[in-house]
Amino acid sequence: MFFSTKDTGPVADAVKKHWVDTRLPAGLRAYARLARWERPIGWWLLLWPCWWSAALAAIAAGNGWPNPWHMLLFFVGAVAMRGAGCTYNDIVDVDIDEQVERTRSRPIPAGQVTKSQAKIFLVLQALVGLIVLLQFNTFSIALGVVSLVPVAVYPFMKRITNWPQLFLGFAFSWGALMGWAAVFGELSLAPVLLYIGGICWTIGYDTIYAHQDKEDDALVGVKSTARLFGDKTRPALIALYALASVLFALAATLADAGPAAFAGILLGALHLGWQIVVIDIDDGEQCLELFRSNKIYGWILFAGFTVDALISWMFA
Repeated sequence: MFFSTKDTGPVADAVKKHWVDTRLPAGLRAYARLARWERPIGWWLLLWPCWWSAALAAIAAGNGWPNPWHMLLFFVGAVAMRGAGCTYNDIVDVDIDEQVERTRSRPIPAGQVTKSQAKIFLVLQALVGLIVLLQFNTFSIALGVVSLVPVAVYPFMKRITNWPQLFLGFAFSWGALMGWAAVFGELSLAPVLLYIGGICWTIGYDTIYAHQDKEDDALVGVKSTARLFGDKTRPALIALYALASVLFALAATLADAGPAAFAGILLGALHLGWQIVVIDIDDGEQCLELFRSNKIYGWILFAGFTVDALISWMFA
């Protein structure tokens, strides 16, 4: 039987009273939780590098507004592949999730779905991602297939390195390459710098996120940059976010961006600076809220790139 017959309630850190937990048929809720539909911040964070790259490509190409069809495809792909990645991660990590307070309420350790059911759901989501990928040019399709490598290795990194957030960055920032490739059918230095900057940004926000679990992680032997940086998290974030901002500015320069793009990068840097100033690494709820606030950062950067693309097109 594919449909779940057991609903033990929402996952601990999910958005409260989300439609997944209040309106979706009970038999589907566990699968929505596997895909993290009730925690949309994940697919936003996967989507932003795609949209930034699409907007940066629009600046370079002089096309005005980023390609709406590409934007839609990236949205659907981000939701599907984030869900597939989370499902895969939960299958791999069930032994760890059972021992961590925040994660033991996830569908597999909570008994809402079996591993076999989760694997079927993983395949279905991956098929949606494949259909989306096949809408792009040949170079983008090949690039998208390569992205499966960092996705596949990421869940195992927390067992062997203090830098699992680096490998998350490899996977979650891949869209910084895809948006450009979808327009030009090739890569250049601008999207590569955008990608590296995205990796730095990802390490920063996921370090904040990981501070929620550092005590449990220490008990079960899970490694993270939160445990690595410890009380030096604030200076580490300064370095990571500053490097991300510089790399984004260099990418914009190479794409021949104008003032609006750099204004967005500056405003975004101020938002990241606010995170650094207010963070309390021992307050799990605040760390979660700061992590979620990176959705706002994504909007700021995207708005700057998009406005710049439109201005450049209008006055070309």
